[in-house]
Amino acid sequence: MKKYFLSICAIAMVVLMGSCKKVKDNKDLWKAEVPVSSPISDAYCLSGAIKGTMLAGKTYNVCGDIYVNAGDTLTIQEGVHLNFGLNTSAGTNAPCGLGIQGSLFSLGTKDAPIWITYAGVTKTDQLGADPNSDPALKGKWTGIIGAPNAKYMVFKWTHVEFGGAAISTALKTFTSGASAYPLYFANPNGIFILEDSWVYGSVDDPWRINGGKIHVMRNTFEKCGYTGGEAMNAKAGTIGDFAYNLIVGMATNGPKLSNVNVAIGATSSNVRMYNNTIINCGYRRAAAGRGGSINFEEGAGGMAYNNLIVNCKFGLRIVNNPIADTAKIRYGYNWYYADSISVASQFIPSLSVSTCISQPQETDFPKPSTYLPAGWVVGNVYTAPAAIVGANNPLFVNAPVPLPTGLLLRDISVVGNYNFALKSNSPCIGVGYTGFTPRADVPLDFKYGASEITAPGKDIGCYQSNGRGNQH
Repeated sequence: MKKYFLSICAIAMVVLMGSCKKVKDNKDLWKAEVPVSSPISDAYCLSGAIKGTMLAGKTYNVCGDIYVNAGDTLTIQEGVHLNFGLNTSAGTNAPCGLGIQGSLFSLGTKDAPIWITYAGVTKTDQLGADPNSDPALKGKWTGIIGAPNAKYMVFKWTHVEFGGAAISTALKTFTSGASAYPLYFANPNGIFILEDSWVYGSVDDPWRINGGKIHVMRNTFEKCGYTGGEAMNAKAGTIGDFAYNLIVGMATNGPKLSNVNVAIGATSSNVRMYNNTIINCGYRRAAAGRGGSINFEEGAGGMAYNNLIVNCKFGLRIVNNPIADTAKIRYGYNWYYADSISVASQFIPSLSVSTCISQPQETDFPKPSTYLPAGWVVGNVYTAPAAIVGANNPLFVNAPVPLPTGLLLRDISVVGNYNFALKSNSPCIGVGYTGFTPRADVPLDFKYGASEITAPGKDIGCYQSNGRGNQH
């Protein structure tokens, strides 16, 4: 009996040791399949409170306002199509939206992006299309509206299209009265991430943020804002990075930064805006002196380097009234191109026309000393010499530069078949400024942070000859 007992023990010991060895040597445990948290069914039309996971590759339809309550999370997996329709659940046929009081993670991939859109709308992408009848500027659904307690709003490889319709009374109450934008965030202690994504069409700003930490990199913004709207409208203590974005045909500006509405004692707005390509912006903005490329406004600071600004209504504006935080603004190495004397004469906007006190930077392209008249002082109106028109061609692979015959600057508002990457002989290659770093206010994390915080590039604009930067 004693020998039998010892044999059993020995066998058990071998089994245990073998099991331990297998666990110790298994280097692929991280690949273990983790059950999806609260999978959401695609078998019915969505309305009301929602949480859990929209499953990869599925199509979800929305027929009423949907909400993510405080403490809840909505995760959208790669390849999902989320189609917003009219509010048939309440019988109002009003546009629907998504309100966030908890957290949202839209986690597409390059091979399987996510689409958040309004089904059945045909894009009107021909050059010179009438903005008065363009569905991209009408707002077919409301948007994704973050309340002041929304902790995370994260979008990776996600298309957001045709948003900006007026929000319903119920959604307005849920999100503390926010206005309608395709994307809206307002938590000064929260994190907003938009990377490698596309925003197409909006009635006003495609996304607005009132405070928080942001990481907005490598996106494409097309045809946003009917008579007003910027690719970024950030206020109220927003901090972070806005870089490597392709911006085409905004009603007003590319990125705009202000500190208006900041809470007393809170951090001031400060964003580093670098290596963006900004094309034909500012021509649907009717107000005098407004619209163009990059704006620093009331109390805001930050940086603006290596931006490629082509045929925009105004160059970089440091606004004088209410004045930006000029002591905390640094800018230069920005590249300008114009197809008319009127545009070239606004590379440095004037004080009388545009309440602007931008200082000329000899690191810019072209150097201001080559076109500013003798005796010019900051704020003065000037007329650029004819030689500056058409000079400094950035040599895109395929783009409307110079402007094709028969088209107006306002007619270019979409990427379409253009390719705004740089040719191998582009003068923009190798002349960028890399002597600064991103703010990097968000962590690096697949879900809760940035996939990559791309450092300043040596080439001007959002496309880099080494393959980094914008991937669209």
